[in-house]
Amino acid sequence: MTTALRLAACQFAAGTDWAANLERIRSDARTAAEHGAQVAVFPEAAMARFGSDLAAVSQPLDGPFADGVRAIAEQTGLLLVAGMFTPADDGRVRNTLLVTGAGVETHYDKIHLFDAFGSRESDTVAAGSSLVTFSAFGTTFGLATCFDLRFASQFAELGRLGAEVVLVPASWGEGPGKAEQWDLLVRARATDAQAWLLACDQAWSPPAGTDPLGIGRSACVDPLGVVRARLAAGEGVLVAEVAPGLAGEIRTRVPVLSADA
Repeated sequence: MTTALRLAACQFAAGTDWAANLERIRSDARTAAEHGAQVAVFPEAAMARFGSDLAAVSQPLDGPFADGVRAIAEQTGLLLVAGMFTPADDGRVRNTLLVTGAGVETHYDKIHLFDAFGSRESDTVAAGSSLVTFSAFGTTFGLATCFDLRFASQFAELGRLGAEVVLVPASWGEGPGKAEQWDLLVRARATDAQAWLLACDQAWSPPAGTDPLGIGRSACVDPLGVVRARLAAGEGVLVAEVAPGLAGEIRTRVPVLSADA
C-alpha cells in the first residue's frame, strides 16, 4: 500500500490551438515533476477550450495530441491525465480524459453532459456510459469530469469500485453562485466516494457566451471533505501530498458505502 502520493493539478486557460496547449502541458508537467509529483492532472478541454470547433479539432486516441501527451509522460516519468475531444460515431465528439504514463493507458468519456445554464453540450458531444478506475503507484484511482460533480451516485459507485483517489478535470463556467457550488461539490463528492479528490479546473477566463471556460479554484480534498490545498483563479500548479490508505480507514470507521450498497 502506498503511504504517500504527490498529486499535481495543473491549472491553465487553454486556447483553441491544440499544439500550443500541448506545449503548455509540457511546461506544467515539468514543473509538477520538479516539485516531486507522481501524477499530474490537467483540465477538461486542455486540448482545446470550449467555443472551439470541436468536430474540427477532435483527434483519435492515437492522434498527434494524444501521442504528444504520451511523449511528455515518458519524458517526465509522470502519470498524466488530460482532457481532449475524440470523434464519436454520429458526427459529434466525445469529451475524453486521456490517462497515460507510469505503465497506465486508459481513457474515460464524460457521462453527464453540460445541458444547463443555457449550454447544450449534448448538441456537439456524445455521452459516455462507463465508469473507469485504474491502478498506479499501489493506488486505485477513479475518474470524473466537471458536470459529473453534480451526480453523487457516480462518486459513491467509484468508491465502491475501490477508488482511493478520484481525479476530476473541469472547465467550470462562471456565473452567479457557481464558485460557491464548485467549492461545495468538490467537498461533497469526496465524502460521497470516501476518497481523496483532486479537482483541476481551467484557470479563470472571460466567459465566451454560454460556453463554460473556467473559474480556477482547483482543489485537493480529503475523504472527510476537508480542503487540504487550493489554488486561486489564475494559472498555476498545485502540488499536494495525499495518503491513499486514509480512504480505507475512513470507510472502516464510517461504513457508508457498504451500508448503502
